[in-house]
Amino acid sequence: MAVKRLKIACAGLGRMGKRHALNYLDRTPRAQLVAVFTPDPVETEWARKELEPVCVTIYSDYDEMLQFPGLEAVVIVTVTAVHAEQSIKAINADRHVFSEKPLSTSVEVSQAVVDAAAAKPHLKVLCGFSRRFDKSSRDAFRHVDPIGPPSVFRSQTCDVLDPSGFSVPYAECLAAASLWTTPSTTLISRCAVEPGLRKHKDVDNDVGIVEFWNDKFACFFCSRMMAAGQHDITEILGPKGKLVVNGNPMSTLVEVHEPGGVRRELPANYYERFGYAFLTMANEFTAACLSGTPLPLKLAGAAKALSGGCKYGTEDILRQHGASDRIDQ
Repeated sequence: MAVKRLKIACAGLGRMGKRHALNYLDRTPRAQLVAVFTPDPVETEWARKELEPVCVTIYSDYDEMLQFPGLEAVVIVTVTAVHAEQSIKAINADRHVFSEKPLSTSVEVSQAVVDAAAAKPHLKVLCGFSRRFDKSSRDAFRHVDPIGPPSVFRSQTCDVLDPSGFSVPYAECLAAASLWTTPSTTLISRCAVEPGLRKHKDVDNDVGIVEFWNDKFACFFCSRMMAAGQHDITEILGPKGKLVVNGNPMSTLVEVHEPGGVRRELPANYYERFGYAFLTMANEFTAACLSGTPLPLKLAGAAKALSGGCKYGTEDILRQHGASDRIDQ
């Protein structure tokens, strides 16, 4: 008997869009990539070479793609400015939706997606917070209780420096600062490498300290100027111990012993570090659409992430960085 496969389309074929499309095409057994959308001629040419030969239909009109016969789900990996609009269109067309983060740079616009999804509870609508699907982050969450109630949370996301200056045009598409601020946030921001980011209200280094209602706090460090490679760390401190995720990053288990010392190579970029998380995301989203199983996180969190941390506890932050099946929000 033939196995039921989810007919899915991918909107956007940029850096991440190509990766999502190939994950659903080759590495998600219960999914069938049937269509893609891109208005970009270069991306279209890539799709003609890589996707059209395996019977994937290419569209330059998003609305037309939504009408593909039998289409059940849409993966939205376009520019941030249209995530919400395209998500709502897909929901209204009765399609399951996966959207890359963020849904929007506006709380109100993000909430509109949440409201549209709430009106159609039979649909699965997911915003892709990749660390929620990272094996190490999930494992860390299992160990939170033994170290006691978390008091301090520290998250570091340090991207490798891109000498091409890609971060400037990317910031123009994103149209948002690296860290959203709230009245409870102390923020220090600098442009150390790319002064052109300032005109888009963005920076290449951010440090933010967020205070919570329960006398606990989180510290976030974001940077785009790492020389050696991707360096992401999560630390959770409690009265009985500390959890560290990726404290000593490495791309493999190889150590290079040289006259000047011992070194490990770091993951080259964000996707190399979290590539399997994206694959897990694709498979779990597909399974939820086909089998009706709960999604590992709720869409409301995507809007809450923009509204600030002052009225939430540290458990809310932990939910965004490590999934938990035993906490419902």
